[in-house]
Amino acid sequence: MGIILLVGPKHSGKTSAGRALAGVCAGGFADLDEIIEERSGKSPRALYREGSGVFRKAEAEALKALLERGMADGKILAAAAGGGLIDNGEALALLEKQSGVTVVYLDVSAETAWKRICLSAETGGLPPFLDTANPEETHRLLHTGRAAAYRKFAGLIVNAENKSPEDIASGIVKILDMFSNPGSY
Repeated sequence: MGIILLVGPKHSGKTSAGRALAGVCAGGFADLDEIIEERSGKSPRALYREGSGVFRKAEAEALKALLERGMADGKILAAAAGGGLIDNGEALALLEKQSGVTVVYLDVSAETAWKRICLSAETGGLPPFLDTANPEETHRLLHTGRAAAYRKFAGLIVNAENKSPEDIASGIVKILDMFSNPGSY
């Protein structure tokens, strides 16, 4: 049937909402970061530490594998991408050529994303792309630029601010249902 690819900033709820969406749609779920690790044998953080180009190449290859797997299945596949997918030209080119993929941007504020990143950093440290003199400022600048780019690229924008994964998933299904059954609303 197709792929619903959730995109957005780090800690916007893509993985949690994707799992909930798979449950609602009775389909599968895939996390691009997990596919990257399965294929490369290294975590996305480890690949990024080798260089952003190394990571972006692995990300594009993982996306290609996801698209091939998801489109062959025949069921809806909910998938979560990494927060920086919008910075990967090769990955975006793959998505632009692929029919049957609905890109959904989960919109959260920079402040909310930063709070969640800090909570996560208590156990795993900050992600390498925030290893700068002022990580919060780096995050805010990346968030602002990426949000604008995601809004232009995504087929659907969903406000994910202070919403549970289940609420996000049901909202996505409701919006997609409106598009596929316009006369029923």
